[in-house]
Amino acid sequence: MSLPKIRTKPRREDLKPGESLCDHCTAKCCRYFALPIDTPTERQDFDYIRWYLLHQGATVFVDEGTWYLLVYSTCRHLQPDHRCGIYDVRPQICRDYTTDNCEYEDDWVYDQYFETPEQVEEYIEVVLLPKRGASIRSPRPGLPILRTVSQS
Repeated sequence: MSLPKIRTKPRREDLKPGESLCDHCTAKCCRYFALPIDTPTERQDFDYIRWYLLHQGATVFVDEGTWYLLVYSTCRHLQPDHRCGIYDVRPQICRDYTTDNCEYEDDWVYDQYFETPEQVEEYIEVVLLPKRGASIRSPRPGLPILRTVSQS
């Protein structure tokens, strides 16, 4: 009994002339959108990022110094075969997109990547000074209460 052959997608450089990466992809580019956001510099800026991350399907990442809000949301015109259902009348942003720098490979890495508000809180603690009046040190423990045992 022979095992079924596992199909792997070809490497970008192994495509034949005229062959498209899209023939081998699951349309990652149609399953999210990312918008640049202002670089956070103050606590309030980071609080907005925490708010974004309270929403299902939202993440924030930094790539080459630019901050982005990424929202996982599949295009309503993506077909089961991973092709565009409105290809001839697709929006200009889709027409301008090329596979030259797409995420066809699964090895995409960001400078920073935030999925939860707690990750943002931890990041704030590292990059911003503590809140006014707050110390970066743990609170000093109180002195232990010594009890004397009286002998009767």
